Amino acid sequence: MNGFFKTLIAGYGAKKLGGGCFSTIIIFVLIYWALGQCNKQTPRAAAEITTPTHLQQSR
Repeated sequence: MNGFFKTLIAGYGAKKLGGGCFSTIIIFVLIYWALGQCNKQTPRAAAEITTPTHLQQSR
């Protein structure tokens, strides 16, 4: 996900859910981190997606 959109979504969510200054910052960081985790793939899963099956070694 693009960093700009992650920031916008996290900022909006923190504004809606946060009560005070400190809690808003904590919620922003948590939402931003969670959105960053959504697109991560493990190296093995990425290799299985991009490597054709006839080139993979037998396991």
